[in-house]
Amino acid sequence: MRWKKILFILSVIGPGIITANVDNDAGGIATYSIAGAHFGYSLLWTLIPITLALIVVQEMSARMGAVTGKGLAELIRENYGVKATFWLMLFLFITDLGNTAAEFAGWAASNELFGVNKYISVPISALFVWLLVVKGTYHVVEKVFLAVCVVYFVYIPAAFLARPDWSQVAIQTIKPTFQFNNDYLVTLIGVVGTTIAPWMQFYLQSSIVEKGIRKEDYWASRIDVIVGCFLTDIVAFFIIVACGATLFKAGIQITSAEEAAASLAPIAGKYASVLFAIGLANASLFAASILPLATAYYICEGMGWEAGVSKNFKDAPQFMWLYTILISIGALIVLIPKAPLIAIMRVSQVVNGIMLPPVLIFMLFLINKKNLMGNYINTKTFNVIAWVTAVILIILTGMFIASSFL
Repeated sequence: MRWKKILFILSVIGPGIITANVDNDAGGIATYSIAGAHFGYSLLWTLIPITLALIVVQEMSARMGAVTGKGLAELIRENYGVKATFWLMLFLFITDLGNTAAEFAGWAASNELFGVNKYISVPISALFVWLLVVKGTYHVVEKVFLAVCVVYFVYIPAAFLARPDWSQVAIQTIKPTFQFNNDYLVTLIGVVGTTIAPWMQFYLQSSIVEKGIRKEDYWASRIDVIVGCFLTDIVAFFIIVACGATLFKAGIQITSAEEAAASLAPIAGKYASVLFAIGLANASLFAASILPLATAYYICEGMGWEAGVSKNFKDAPQFMWLYTILISIGALIVLIPKAPLIAIMRVSQVVNGIMLPPVLIFMLFLINKKNLMGNYINTKTFNVIAWVTAVILIILTGMFIASSFL
């Protein structure tokens, strides 16, 4: 009986782990690298509340998908109308287009560390991720994405090669510390702000639906979500440790993940630098696959169009064309000479932050509808936790947006 349960959990695992891991994209890795390089281990403690917040939000998305059998965008359209859904989808589309370009920029930068020109690496990667989704089935694509998640663990040996003071790492992980200066506060907000993005909730719920997970099976999906949330922040932990043990001690200031990878070589050795660069390349390509996919999912669901990786251009033309357009434009932006990639990344992150509050509020209203969720609505305790989490995230997101403009 125990083996049957284990095998069943393994068959359900996928959506939660994949969604959480994509959160560690090029922008996320850059943020964690900067946190470690500029402030050492002093921001490690934030990963504990961040993990809890991620579990709370992701659990609600997965539960709604399993119970209703519908994606988040479809539920918003059915319960709050086409007009509200249309504007939400439009702004999220613009945001994710910028995010997709940022991921291809991360891929290009990481490949240049290995001497590969972006005019070679970007078109090849764009074609690869397009073929994977357009020609593959959901189960094939999910297996590839799960395999890619394993590559994130290269940051663990990179951190050990940096030879950190593990006693200090342990203390700073459980002991909250604050520095009342602008740089620290902006980095703190950035670390929290990279945790939960609007697209994640749509993608997770859509994946649960397409995989056919029912409410009776939800207990296993919940394990998938929790494991995914822990794994993504374990990776973030080791990125901060690697940069804190090397770049912070050497007083090296960085502005991106690729700078972190390049700067590690003379301090922690060539292998640490290579592992860091491989992790960045993997994260960028992974996110460049998922972000357009998530966007195609929620726009089609919101507009009432057919959607799904297992479908083709004939069965789901809008879904496939949206995915194709996002991949193509995102890659082309990176190939434009002197394209303002940093500005694109910053603007997309700001719009991401602006869109997070309405998405969280929609989720909280939907999951408490008795006629929609039945006995699977939030308990009073979970509602308190969820609303407090949402309010804190909204406040921090507002601070993040303000700091970006300032």
